[in-house]
Amino acid sequence: MASRRPPARRRRGRGPARRDDATWLAYGLLTLLAFGAAAAVLRWLAANWWIPVAVALTAGAAAVVVLRSRALAAREDRLRAARLRLALGGPGGIDHMTPDAFEFAVRDLLERDGCRARKVGRANDQSVDVLAEDPTGRRWAVQCKHKRDPIGGKPVGVGVLYALAGTYQRAHHAQLAVVVTNGRFSREAHRWGTEQGIHLVDRTALARWAADGRPLWNLLPHIPHPRNGRQN
Repeated sequence: MASRRPPARRRRGRGPARRDDATWLAYGLLTLLAFGAAAAVLRWLAANWWIPVAVALTAGAAAVVVLRSRALAAREDRLRAARLRLALGGPGGIDHMTPDAFEFAVRDLLERDGCRARKVGRANDQSVDVLAEDPTGRRWAVQCKHKRDPIGGKPVGVGVLYALAGTYQRAHHAQLAVVVTNGRFSREAHRWGTEQGIHLVDRTALARWAADGRPLWNLLPHIPHPRNGRQN
Protein backbone atom coordinates (compact mmCIF):
# COMPACT_ATOMS: atom_id res chain seq x y z
CA MET A 1 0.00 0.00 0.00
CA ALA A 2 1.47 3.34 -1.02
CA SER A 3 2.30 5.76 1.77
CA ARG A 4 0.45 9.05 1.80
CA ARG A 5 2.40 12.29 1.68
CA PRO A 6 1.85 14.61 4.57
CA PRO A 7 -0.13 17.70 3.65
CA ALA A 8 1.99 20.65 2.67
CA ARG A 9 2.35 23.36 5.32
CA ARG A 10 0.88 26.70 4.48
CA ARG A 11 3.38 29.52 4.26
CA ARG A 12 2.73 32.29 6.68
CA GLY A 13 1.96 35.62 5.06
CA ARG A 14 4.36 38.57 5.37
CA GLY A 15 1.72 41.32 5.50
CA PRO A 16 2.74 42.93 8.82
CA ALA A 17 6.42 42.91 7.91
CA ARG A 18 5.69 44.56 4.60
CA ARG A 19 3.61 47.22 6.32
CA ASP A 20 6.45 47.92 8.76
CA ASP A 21 8.86 48.26 5.86
CA ALA A 22 6.51 50.73 4.13
CA THR A 23 6.18 52.79 7.32
CA TRP A 24 9.95 53.04 7.77
CA LEU A 25 10.31 53.94 4.12
CA ALA A 26 7.75 56.75 4.54
CA TYR A 27 9.56 58.03 7.62
CA GLY A 28 12.81 57.99 5.74
CA LEU A 29 11.36 59.95 2.84
CA LEU A 30 9.86 62.51 5.20
CA THR A 31 13.17 62.90 6.98
CA LEU A 32 14.97 63.40 3.67
CA LEU A 33 12.37 65.98 2.65
CA ALA A 34 12.73 67.80 5.98
CA PHE A 35 16.51 67.90 5.69
CA GLY A 36 16.17 69.06 2.11
CA ALA A 37 13.77 71.85 3.07
CA ALA A 38 16.02 72.93 5.95
CA ALA A 39 19.02 72.96 3.64
CA ALA A 40 17.08 75.05 1.12
CA VAL A 41 16.08 77.55 3.84
CA LEU A 42 19.67 77.80 5.06
CA ARG A 43 20.91 78.38 1.53
CA TRP A 44 18.26 81.09 1.04
CA LEU A 45 19.21 82.75 4.32
CA ALA A 46 22.88 82.64 3.38
CA ALA A 47 22.10 84.32 0.07
CA ASN A 48 19.60 86.81 1.54
CA TRP A 49 20.96 87.35 5.04
CA TRP A 50 20.00 91.02 5.02
CA ILE A 51 16.25 90.25 4.99
CA PRO A 52 16.02 88.65 8.47
CA VAL A 53 18.41 91.30 9.77
CA ALA A 54 16.13 94.03 8.42
CA VAL A 55 13.06 92.33 9.89
CA ALA A 56 14.74 92.03 13.30
CA LEU A 57 15.86 95.68 13.23
CA THR A 58 12.38 96.83 12.22
CA ALA A 59 10.75 94.80 14.99
CA GLY A 60 13.25 96.15 17.52
CA ALA A 61 12.65 99.73 16.40
CA ALA A 62 8.87 99.23 16.64
CA ALA A 63 9.24 97.82 20.15
CA VAL A 64 11.38 100.80 21.18
CA VAL A 65 8.78 103.23 19.79
CA VAL A 66 5.94 101.47 21.63
CA LEU A 67 7.83 101.37 24.92
CA ARG A 68 8.87 105.01 24.58
CA SER A 69 5.29 106.04 23.79
CA ARG A 70 4.02 104.19 26.85
CA ALA A 71 6.68 105.78 29.03
CA LEU A 72 5.83 109.26 27.74
CA ALA A 73 2.11 108.63 28.26
CA ALA A 74 2.72 107.44 31.82
CA ARG A 75 4.87 110.51 32.49
CA GLU A 76 2.17 112.79 31.09
CA ASP A 77 -0.42 111.09 33.30
CA ARG A 78 1.78 111.67 36.34
CA LEU A 79 2.28 115.32 35.40
CA ARG A 80 -1.44 115.79 34.81
CA ALA A 81 -2.25 114.23 38.17
CA ALA A 82 0.30 116.53 39.80
CA ARG A 83 -1.20 119.58 38.08
CA LEU A 84 -4.68 118.55 39.20
CA ARG A 85 -3.71 118.34 42.85
CA LEU A 86 -4.78 121.95 43.14
CA ALA A 87 -4.97 124.15 46.17
CA LEU A 88 -8.15 126.13 46.59
CA GLY A 89 -6.62 129.42 47.67
CA GLY A 90 -3.36 131.11 46.80
CA PRO A 91 -2.04 132.23 43.42
CA GLY A 92 -3.00 129.79 40.68
CA GLY A 93 -5.48 127.99 42.90
CA ILE A 94 -9.06 127.14 42.11
CA ASP A 95 -10.39 130.28 43.78
CA HIS A 96 -8.47 132.45 41.31
CA MET A 97 -9.68 130.65 38.17
CA THR A 98 -12.17 132.10 35.74
CA PRO A 99 -15.52 130.27 35.55
CA ASP A 100 -14.49 128.83 32.18
CA ALA A 101 -11.16 127.59 33.53
CA PHE A 102 -12.98 126.10 36.51
CA GLU A 103 -15.15 124.05 34.15
CA PHE A 104 -12.06 122.78 32.34
CA ALA A 105 -10.47 121.86 35.68
CA VAL A 106 -13.54 119.82 36.66
CA ARG A 107 -13.43 118.10 33.29
CA ASP A 108 -9.76 117.25 33.80
CA LEU A 109 -10.44 115.84 37.25
CA LEU A 110 -13.07 113.53 35.80
CA GLU A 111 -10.62 112.42 33.11
CA ARG A 112 -8.06 111.74 35.81
CA ASP A 113 -10.65 109.48 37.47
CA GLY A 114 -10.85 107.40 34.28
CA CYS A 115 -13.89 109.04 32.71
CA ARG A 116 -14.36 110.25 29.17
CA ALA A 117 -15.32 113.86 29.76
CA ARG A 118 -15.97 116.98 27.74
CA LYS A 119 -16.79 120.55 28.56
CA VAL A 120 -20.14 121.61 27.11
CA GLY A 121 -20.83 124.74 29.14
CA ARG A 122 -21.85 127.68 26.97
CA ALA A 123 -24.91 129.81 26.30
CA ASN A 124 -28.08 127.70 26.42
CA ASP A 125 -26.18 124.73 27.90
CA GLN A 126 -29.35 123.54 29.66
CA SER A 127 -27.75 123.73 33.10
CA VAL A 128 -24.84 121.35 32.35
CA ASP A 129 -21.21 122.43 32.01
CA VAL A 130 -19.43 119.05 31.82
CA LEU A 131 -20.65 115.67 30.54
CA ALA A 132 -18.71 112.55 31.47
CA GLU A 133 -18.94 108.79 31.10
CA ASP A 134 -17.34 106.70 33.83
CA PRO A 135 -15.63 103.29 33.34
CA THR A 136 -18.94 101.44 33.64
CA GLY A 137 -20.74 103.60 31.08
CA ARG A 138 -22.75 105.72 33.51
CA ARG A 139 -23.30 109.24 32.23
CA TRP A 140 -22.63 112.18 34.57
CA ALA A 141 -24.08 115.66 34.11
CA VAL A 142 -22.13 118.28 36.06
CA GLN A 143 -23.03 121.89 36.75
CA CYS A 144 -20.07 124.05 37.85
CA LYS A 145 -20.52 127.11 40.03
CA HIS A 146 -17.37 129.14 40.61
CA LYS A 147 -17.47 131.71 43.41
CA ARG A 148 -15.23 134.76 43.51
CA ASP A 149 -15.88 135.07 47.24
CA PRO A 150 -16.24 131.43 48.26
CA ILE A 151 -16.08 132.03 52.02
CA GLY A 152 -18.22 135.07 52.68
CA GLY A 153 -20.21 135.20 49.48
CA LYS A 154 -23.68 133.94 48.75
CA PRO A 155 -24.04 130.14 48.80
CA VAL A 156 -25.25 128.15 45.82
CA GLY A 157 -29.00 128.05 46.13
CA VAL A 158 -31.58 125.40 45.43
CA GLY A 159 -32.57 127.07 42.15
CA VAL A 160 -29.40 125.70 40.52
CA LEU A 161 -30.48 122.21 41.54
CA TYR A 162 -34.00 122.77 40.20
CA ALA A 163 -32.60 123.68 36.80
CA LEU A 164 -30.23 120.68 36.69
CA ALA A 165 -32.93 118.25 37.83
CA GLY A 166 -35.13 119.34 34.95
CA THR A 167 -32.55 118.73 32.22
CA TYR A 168 -29.93 116.13 33.14
CA GLN A 169 -32.07 113.13 32.23
CA ARG A 170 -34.35 114.56 29.57
CA ALA A 171 -31.85 116.68 27.66
CA HIS A 172 -28.54 114.95 28.43
CA HIS A 173 -29.60 111.33 29.07
CA ALA A 174 -27.47 111.21 32.21
CA GLN A 175 -27.90 108.90 35.17
CA LEU A 176 -26.05 111.04 37.73
CA ALA A 177 -26.36 114.77 38.39
CA VAL A 178 -23.67 116.71 40.29
CA VAL A 179 -23.18 120.35 41.22
CA VAL A 180 -19.57 121.38 41.94
CA THR A 181 -18.59 124.64 43.59
CA ASN A 182 -15.56 126.11 45.27
CA GLY A 183 -17.97 127.71 47.72
CA ARG A 184 -20.83 126.29 49.76
CA PHE A 185 -24.47 125.31 49.37
CA SER A 186 -27.52 126.65 51.16
CA ARG A 187 -29.37 124.48 53.66
CA GLU A 188 -32.29 124.22 51.27
CA ALA A 189 -29.96 123.03 48.51
CA HIS A 190 -28.54 120.34 50.79
CA ARG A 191 -32.01 119.20 51.83
CA TRP A 192 -33.50 119.18 48.34
CA GLY A 193 -30.41 117.60 46.78
CA THR A 194 -30.56 114.71 49.27
CA GLU A 195 -34.26 114.19 48.56
CA GLN A 196 -33.90 114.30 44.78
CA GLY A 197 -30.57 112.48 44.37
CA ILE A 198 -28.62 115.54 43.17
CA HIS A 199 -25.04 115.12 44.41
CA LEU A 200 -23.28 118.18 45.83
CA VAL A 201 -19.52 118.82 45.82
CA ASP A 202 -18.80 121.78 48.05
CA ARG A 203 -15.52 123.47 48.89
CA THR A 204 -14.41 120.78 51.33
CA ALA A 205 -15.25 117.88 49.01
CA LEU A 206 -13.65 119.66 46.05
CA ALA A 207 -10.41 120.16 48.00
CA ARG A 208 -10.29 116.43 48.81
CA TRP A 209 -11.12 115.47 45.22
CA ALA A 210 -8.43 117.72 43.74
CA ALA A 211 -5.77 116.95 46.31
CA ASP A 212 -5.67 113.24 47.02
CA GLY A 213 -6.32 111.76 43.58
CA ARG A 214 -9.28 109.59 44.57
CA PRO A 215 -12.15 109.35 42.06
CA LEU A 216 -15.31 111.30 42.71
CA TRP A 217 -17.45 108.19 43.29
CA ASN A 218 -15.21 107.30 46.25
CA LEU A 219 -15.85 110.68 47.86
CA LEU A 220 -19.60 111.09 47.43
CA PRO A 221 -22.02 109.05 49.54
CA HIS A 222 -24.54 106.65 48.02
CA ILE A 223 -22.75 106.28 44.69
CA PRO A 224 -21.75 102.71 43.73
CA HIS A 225 -18.15 102.16 42.73
CA PRO A 226 -17.96 101.59 38.95
CA ARG A 227 -16.02 98.34 39.29
CA ASN A 228 -18.07 96.48 41.83
CA GLY A 229 -21.37 98.29 42.10
CA ARG A 230 -21.24 98.45 45.91
CA GLN A 231 -22.53 101.45 47.74
CA ASN A 232 -19.96 103.61 49.46
